[in-house]
Amino acid sequence: AAMKQTKGLEGDKMSIIKFEFNPKVGIDNPALTLTEDTDAEGLGEPRFYLLTKDSTETFGFCLHEELGCQGHVIRQIELGGVAQRRGLQDGDRLLQVNGHFVDHMDHLRVVQKIKASGNQVLLAVLDGDSYEAAKSLGRDLSQMLPDDIRPRLCHITRDKSGFGFSVSCPEGTKGTFQLSVLQDGPADRAGVPPGCWLLELNGDSVKSYSHTQLTRKLKQSGNKVTLLVASSAVEEFYRLRGLRVTAALADTSRLPFKVRELHLVKGPAGYGFLLKEDDCSTGGVGQFLWDVDVGLPAEQAGMREGDRVLAVNGESIEGLDHEQTVRRIRAREDQVTLLVIDPAGDEFYHSVGPGGTLLL
Repeated sequence: AAMKQTKGLEGDKMSIIKFEFNPKVGIDNPALTLTEDTDAEGLGEPRFYLLTKDSTETFGFCLHEELGCQGHVIRQIELGGVAQRRGLQDGDRLLQVNGHFVDHMDHLRVVQKIKASGNQVLLAVLDGDSYEAAKSLGRDLSQMLPDDIRPRLCHITRDKSGFGFSVSCPEGTKGTFQLSVLQDGPADRAGVPPGCWLLELNGDSVKSYSHTQLTRKLKQSGNKVTLLVASSAVEEFYRLRGLRVTAALADTSRLPFKVRELHLVKGPAGYGFLLKEDDCSTGGVGQFLWDVDVGLPAEQAGMREGDRVLAVNGESIEGLDHEQTVRRIRAREDQVTLLVIDPAGDEFYHSVGPGGTLLL
């Protein structure tokens, strides 16, 4: 069959943890199920894998889009490698990336989601035969998956009543904090779910904190605080498997800081901006946008002076120097798509710790 192979997802080393759950089965069983099928006999169940690698490795598989074959197809799994030994199968169809349903998405966009995950990605897959059978039966594949297995990152601004939440902790324990949320208070408005568990405070794990230490840290946060939280169901999903919930896997939809995608079509006078390499306030070097000309394509697309460039035409520029970034921008003669963020957002994401870069 004709196929389109996406580069950059193959490799010979990786660390992979497979996990699925069924309360009736032991945690070490290699074939645990997520749900029970009630609509069609013989359909398999989605399987979950948390893949972790270091910065010099790839995830050890290729993602294909194949003629005459539906879905995003897992191919070229290393023979004898960890992925094969753990159970990722040739022909599996990719359904979720970090809790996002992707079966309906454009192939290149799915690849970008995996690449954007950095060194850790959570995948949900379905075996090829079950996928084809479910499609032929008109099944909604998204209904075969849990509603949400992502923790939540929330940024709270204090008002005259405080942050709008209180913390309880079993006496004599550390790192186990449950939040009670005041209705319509700052925490509630920031998206903190009632009864959730606190995992990180301002980018730092609270696992070793006593209640007194946590209270002190909250007071030191001033008028704003960023929490990584998880509902009881999400917390249990990870805890039972010995997996650390990180900000890199979080739902960030409620955060006040957003990245922006700018699509520019070159006019007679060019794009109308300058690219400048400069030191970032958060450390390191970045590529920044300056001298945005009034009325030209850059301004019309929403570019603002001081924006930092994160990606060019869907590819991250992390690690690229100025000349390499310029070549990326010039790669297409008359148009370019930039992913950018303003200085306040840039500073915020880096303040939440190592996962902040991945969130960007």
